[in-house]
Amino acid sequence: MQNEAPVQEGDEVSVIIEAVGAKGDGIAKVKGFVLFVAGTKAGETVTVRITKVLKNVGFAQVVKRDAKKEKQEQYQKQAEPEPEPEPEEHYEDSETFGDE
Repeated sequence: MQNEAPVQEGDEVSVIIEAVGAKGDGIAKVKGFVLFVAGTKAGETVTVRITKVLKNVGFAQVVKRDAKKEKQEQYQKQAEPEPEPEPEEHYEDSETFGDE
C-alpha cells in the first residue's frame, strides 16, 4: 500500500497548532492528516519540516515561528489590564463631629 499522507519527509508547511497532546506536543493537521510538533502551544502559527511520516500520523519540527502571530500574542498580554488593587477608603477629617 502506498503512503497516502498529504506530506512527505522533508516537506516544509505552515500550520496552526490546534491543541496540545497528552505528552505536551502540539497537534496540527494538514488536509486532515495529524502532525505532532514538539515545543509548540495551541494557537501558534508555525512553519514546520516533516521529520517522519507514519501511516496515520506524522512528526515535525519547527523551522520558523510566525513573528506576526507572536507579536499579536505579546500585544494581547500587554493589553490585558493588570488587576487593580482594592481602592483604599479615604475619609476626610472634618472636625465638626456633627456640631454646626
